[in-house]
Amino acid sequence: MEQLYIALDFESANQVERFLEKLAPHRPAVKIGMELYYAEGPAFVRHLVKQGHAVFLDLKVHDIPETARRTMRIIGQLGVELTNVHAAGGKTMMQAALAGLRETSADTRLIAVTQLTSTDQAMLTDLMIPHTMDEVVAHYAREAEQSGLDGVVCSALDTAHIKTICQPGFQLVTPGIRPNGTASNDQKRIATVTDAGRNGATDLVIGRAITQAENPKVVYEALLSEWKGITS
Repeated sequence: MEQLYIALDFESANQVERFLEKLAPHRPAVKIGMELYYAEGPAFVRHLVKQGHAVFLDLKVHDIPETARRTMRIIGQLGVELTNVHAAGGKTMMQAALAGLRETSADTRLIAVTQLTSTDQAMLTDLMIPHTMDEVVAHYAREAEQSGLDGVVCSALDTAHIKTICQPGFQLVTPGIRPNGTASNDQKRIATVTDAGRNGATDLVIGRAITQAENPKVVYEALLSEWKGITS
């Protein structure tokens, strides 16, 4: 744990390779989302793993339990460090996903998405969820823990509360991280590296602040140093 994953929100393997060359000699932990995975497939995931990158495969599986189980059985063969499901799929689905993953991997950790960082209270109302964001996130975190998962994806604004209701060692992976003074873009529930660390995040996901920087290596090194200074 205590990873800083760079979100590789690119359209192709060539774009990823050109970006990673700018970070040499670093072999950063990376997050592969749906866009890149659907463009390049599992072979590229294996390639990055072979190159020495710890990979968070962010596919947010959400389906009937048997489909989730069979999907995770395949993901378990890719050698990734971390992958995820949507907690909204419920306990039975999360348990089935974990069972499938363990059929092929003893090491890949499985976490659940509580709420996307683009979700706010107004969206919960639109979805006819009659509870506060804090209540929904806490409920999903407890459901994930009770299902045997290793942790959750959550906003850094939620980590402090989750730490009070879940057992020590429960992984709290926080996207929506922005350096001071940068734009929030389409994410609404964001925080700085320092805020996330102080609130109890165990891992960070940072994308555009690094990938779209004029000098991504300098930005990555600064953010990594800030993160390690908090977690060490």
